[in-house]
Amino acid sequence: MRRPAVVLVALAVVLAGCSSPESGADDTEGAAVTDEVITDDFAIDQDFPDPDVLATGDRYYAFATNGAGFNVQTAVSTDLESWEVLAADALPDLPAWAAPGKTWAPEVSELTPGAFVMYFTAANKNPAMQCIGVATATSPEGPFAPVGTAPIVCPPDEGGAIDAATFVDDDGTPYLLWKNDGNCCALDTWLQIAELSPDGTALAGETSKLLMQDQAWEGNLIEAPTLVKRDGVYTLLYSANDYGGDAYATGYATAPSALGPFTKAGGPLLTTELGDGRYLGPGGQDVVTAPDGTDVLVFHSWDSLFIQRGVNVIPLEWDVGKPSVVLH
Repeated sequence: MRRPAVVLVALAVVLAGCSSPESGADDTEGAAVTDEVITDDFAIDQDFPDPDVLATGDRYYAFATNGAGFNVQTAVSTDLESWEVLAADALPDLPAWAAPGKTWAPEVSELTPGAFVMYFTAANKNPAMQCIGVATATSPEGPFAPVGTAPIVCPPDEGGAIDAATFVDDDGTPYLLWKNDGNCCALDTWLQIAELSPDGTALAGETSKLLMQDQAWEGNLIEAPTLVKRDGVYTLLYSANDYGGDAYATGYATAPSALGPFTKAGGPLLTTELGDGRYLGPGGQDVVTAPDGTDVLVFHSWDSLFIQRGVNVIPLEWDVGKPSVVLH
């Protein structure tokens, strides 16, 4: 049973500067939490960051950054509300180019029926930077086996690449999106896109840059792209700022095509303050269609002690491609 915790203003402000060892982000000052707020009421109540959700058959599979001794964590649900965390590693073996311990932000897609492709971020040995690999399986639970002898995306002059995501356009064209890990080395962070091969194991087109950090609330980076099409509009959701504190937040931009040009919204979609302090540093988001046909936003946020990032699931509504969250 999940037990909500009461968080006081002083605790939230003191702990907002805590950080953890991903992606080289710098500490930033988090937003203050007003009054008393309820946190720690998670759909997946354990450390399960950067959740990606795959709907297949009558089940939903969630995949997360390394934890619990696994390279890729997995959970399963039939309703997006009750989840069973599986005691198995979806990616038990890393490719030879990858060092253990930094396997982040998995994305799993079923580009052809019964064939599942995973994109994962791992620590490339040479050059030493985060890069994106690809693996395949015949079951959404895995085990996924790495494909190829090198990462699928690894631009050394851009700081490497993290946070892969997929999108399939109306004409069936599959795309891969990612973020160059520029904040590792004082470079800009661009959300980028390229066409995939039909089986999803290789890039098949030129890379296009879509968005970079340029708004005050975004801090020194944007990352975690999620592209969907609603109401004829292409909507690109993303996370921004320092994931290690409550300044981390979710934003979006819209465009007439998958390749842009994208126009950012006037402000973020969900922040610690916009969520009334219930979701501390909300980000790492995914958009998922629920069994009743409505959309939900699946994302992680910190617990009240900033020790782990649990998973939240909240309703998401649309107005001509512009999303809005429905807070409980």
